[in-house]
Amino acid sequence: MLHLPSLPSGTRVQDTLLVMEVSTHATDEGHPYTILTLGNSTGEIPTAPFWLEQQDQVAGLRRGHAVQVIGDVVPYRDRRQLKVMSLRLLPAGTVDLRSLLPSVGPVERYWEKLDLRRREIRKPRLARVVNLFYADDGFRERYGQCPASIRGHHARLGGLLKHTVEVTAIARTIGRACGADLDIVVAGALLHDIGKLESYAWDGVFEYTEPGSLLGHVVLGALMLDRRLRAEPEPPCTDRERDVLLHLVLAHHGRLEFGSPIPPMTLEAEVLHWADNASAKTASVADALRDARHLAAGAVTGPLASLDRRRLYTGASDWGADEAPSDPRSPRRALDPDERS
Repeated sequence: MLHLPSLPSGTRVQDTLLVMEVSTHATDEGHPYTILTLGNSTGEIPTAPFWLEQQDQVAGLRRGHAVQVIGDVVPYRDRRQLKVMSLRLLPAGTVDLRSLLPSVGPVERYWEKLDLRRREIRKPRLARVVNLFYADDGFRERYGQCPASIRGHHARLGGLLKHTVEVTAIARTIGRACGADLDIVVAGALLHDIGKLESYAWDGVFEYTEPGSLLGHVVLGALMLDRRLRAEPEPPCTDRERDVLLHLVLAHHGRLEFGSPIPPMTLEAEVLHWADNASAKTASVADALRDARHLAAGAVTGPLASLDRRRLYTGASDWGADEAPSDPRSPRRALDPDERS
């Protein structure tokens, strides 16, 4: 697979890529042009402009189309773009589009971590509610594929599962520190984003479903939870307990302007909100830093739209990693992010 983020200027590209975005613009003088964002499972690259006389090359193209591309990677204002010489739309069904989408890779390790935390829930009614979803094979199949966002944090196949594992780990740590009920915290972490299964589609490209656009994943998640609980012949929890869990889902974005109809009103809801925020924000910064070498010539990036126009520092030091530690008790090995628990 062609690794798009690391292609240096001057590289000739001849490969099958996915149309991620089609955007039309105009110069200050009113001259129209089109830019495609092309991608595969490794990342994305924008094309050089297709001007008015080149519009026949991009006519009819839309997000989710697979195209055969020939072009050269060229520099433009400290960034890279693909100057396309040949572009051919491939017939539908001839390419496995999911193979071109970004992915977290095999998800078994994430399921192992998540299922371990799920089995640790000691409160029987709480465990029964969680298992209504996580013991269901159809739910697990979709949850293991779903991205955690369309263009933001963990926007990858399997990204939702990875994000949930991170949120669970962070929430448990915060919960222990502040004395929250860890069973409720873990249950909230596992349930908080279930609405994304109805909010997102990932066939071809990541996009919102109609319910996702109209209601959003926070509300959809609460509706899914309420609907599933009411479908049980015998209630798996009390009405009050149901409302506590619904509150965790509805409050996890923290504020109305961020998509939550109610702010956190319990300690566990507050813990969940900050754990969710921490996973999302750190993933976004990490993704931006991985691409930072293409965003700035120096040690500080330009303003990044994905991070509220923040600039990031990209300088590095080994901090004397090859020297003997001053304290013999100091650890010598840094933990992989996936080792957090």
